[in-house]
Amino acid sequence: MKLMKAVFTAAGLCLAACGIMSTPAAAQQSATVEGLIYAPKPIAIPDFDGSSPQATSIAAQMSEVIRQDLAGSAVFRLIDKAAFVEKDLDINLAPRFPDWTVIQAQALVVGNVVLDAQNNMVTQFRLYDTFNAKELFAQQYTVPTPDNWRRVAHKVADDIYSQLTGEQGYFDSRIVFVSESGPVTDRKRRLAIMDQDGANAEHLLSGVSSVVTPRFSPSSQTIIYSAYVPDSKNPKVTRLRVYLYDIESGRQEVLSEVADATNFAARFSPDGKSVVMSRSRGGNTDIYVVELARRTETRLTNSPSIDTSPSYSPDGKMIVFTSDRGGSPELYIMRSDGGNMACPAGGTDTACRISFGAGQYTTPVWSPRGDWIAFTKQTGGEFGVGVIQPDGKGERMLTDSYLDEGPTWSPNGRVICFFREAGPGAGPKLWTIDLTGRNLKRLDAHGDASDPAWSPLLR
Repeated sequence: MKLMKAVFTAAGLCLAACGIMSTPAAAQQSATVEGLIYAPKPIAIPDFDGSSPQATSIAAQMSEVIRQDLAGSAVFRLIDKAAFVEKDLDINLAPRFPDWTVIQAQALVVGNVVLDAQNNMVTQFRLYDTFNAKELFAQQYTVPTPDNWRRVAHKVADDIYSQLTGEQGYFDSRIVFVSESGPVTDRKRRLAIMDQDGANAEHLLSGVSSVVTPRFSPSSQTIIYSAYVPDSKNPKVTRLRVYLYDIESGRQEVLSEVADATNFAARFSPDGKSVVMSRSRGGNTDIYVVELARRTETRLTNSPSIDTSPSYSPDGKMIVFTSDRGGSPELYIMRSDGGNMACPAGGTDTACRISFGAGQYTTPVWSPRGDWIAFTKQTGGEFGVGVIQPDGKGERMLTDSYLDEGPTWSPNGRVICFFREAGPGAGPKLWTIDLTGRNLKRLDAHGDASDPAWSPLLR
């Protein structure tokens, strides 16, 4: 089988593919990822070979990142390298399959890294089905500098994940969040970003220390966030304003400015052309849509209640939000044009309630796959993260702690990231959990962190 070739641009952010690809492995050897079944697939990933001492060092680091990516999911079980029988693997030769089946490795990855005379880094790998003794997939990535090795490792992990599950991967992505520091009386909340595994963390803004609820655009290049800033008419008073921030240029602008009103909890539409947000004015909070090109606004709710935290469905046709119009915060869905609709619980309305359990429901966010809505639920003084189907069925809690909130979905809708405070004064930390409710783990954001938002896959 020929290696499929892919070349990054000089910026290392875009990918163009050509060549011949194998038959998708999902039809041949797939891991179980649907529903609540938990059957992790045993996989072996030896260190990749290198063409030089520098390439060998990079290859070892790449292999470890690939292992950590796959082991961090609930889908795979990494076999310990100490159990490997075959030690000297060559990407150009088929492995000795019985040496891998004897240790119960259902899949095997073999790769190498070459640094050429122009310092381009060429990474090749092959994915094998050991029990059927055949190659499933082959790929080659070329980048103009070895500094991009970590990005390539995430791409390889995504390839392996998608070939063995039939689903899109999620490792070549980033998380934007609020980095918190300082005492409670003078807390600094700064906009920050990192790779989905916690690497390459950095602050994005200078001089802005009170940021909340950042969210990605579908392109991953623009972030929308809210910040508390001094009122230009009265510096002693702070106002909550919504900003757009371009990651590449560093340019930021106020989204919408309305006298005597506060805008917050903003999110992009799936096509990136509009923003839905909450606006508080005159003691009332409703949901508005702003069309970005012309800055035209449409009011979607008109209720004496608090309507907030809107989130689009993946097709952009529906919006889920929180409202206390029923007496306490509950989840509602509505059409994105605000029109009348048939409610899952019966009847018709412009907003249909879908949550009916005990407790208060907040911060809903629709899965990229459209099948689930994640939310925060407060019950008995504790906060947990749960999921519910858009028709109100299948509600279940995934976490239960002193304070778990602010869920966000991985690009493939398989994993949820949220922030947790273990107890009073503990400080918020980022955590992830699989849709099954298993594989809870801490995500290192290099300090206190809150309000995470997962990007789409990078391009």
